[in-house]
Formats: sequence, C-alpha cells, structure tokens
Amino acid sequence: MTANYPTMNYTTHTHIGRDHYRMEVRTATLKLIADEPAESGGAGEGFNAHQLLAASLGACTNATLRMYADRKEWPLEAIDTEVSITHGESFDITEIKRSIRLTGALDQTQRTRLLEIADRCPIHRTLSGTISIGTKLV
Repeated sequence: MTANYPTMNYTTHTHIGRDHYRMEVRTATLKLIADEPAESGGAGEGFNAHQLLAASLGACTNATLRMYADRKEWPLEAIDTEVSITHGESFDITEIKRSIRLTGALDQTQRTRLLEIADRCPIHRTLSGTISIGTKLV
C-alpha cells in the first residue's frame, strides 16, 4: 500500500535574450539572474546551472535541518553546508559531495540524527531517486 501524498509542483520560467548566457529565472513572485562565467563566454553576473543545482541541495539541507532541530528544541545555532558537483566530459557520471558543519551545543546522538535527517531533504531525495524529464517544444 502506498501513501497518498499531494502532488508538489514547482515551476520556474527561464528567459534568455541576445545577451550571451545571461538569463532571468522567475517564479510567480521572485527573480534571479543566472549566467555563465566569463571564461565560458558569459558575463559572470549570476550563478551557472551547476551552481544553482548545488545551491538547491545546500539550501534544502539547511532548511530541513533547521526545521527538525527547531521542532526538537535542540541547541543548533547555525548550519553551514558546502556542496560540490563534479562530472566527466560526457556527463555520464556525476559526483555530488556535501559537507555539513553544525554549530551549537549538540551531543553526538543529536549530530548523528541530524546527519540522517539531511538525507531526507526533498532535493536530496529528488536527486537520488528516479528522475524523469519530459521535454516538449511549444
């Protein structure tokens, strides 16, 4: 028997015009700039796509850990997460490394539990689950 979870839908719109690789990424209420670094032909005015992916995992990890620690009323003062993504030229193999630093008067049991909870953040679960990408031209 499978649980009946609501479908979550997160939609962004990305626009690029004649500016070399400078893009606006928008939701219904927010906007950010994505770009490629100068050595790749961009202006370096924003995160590149891999940095955005790494930032998604880091942000989701931190939010998930903060929510959990707050619910448990644990003395977690700060969370610093570093994410790096490396891949070969063909993109067939990708390695994502995540390092988490927890600041606060946490005991070893709490630290171990927070490390387990990090793997439950929605972006971690998305990236380590089965992914299907449907593309259409409109």
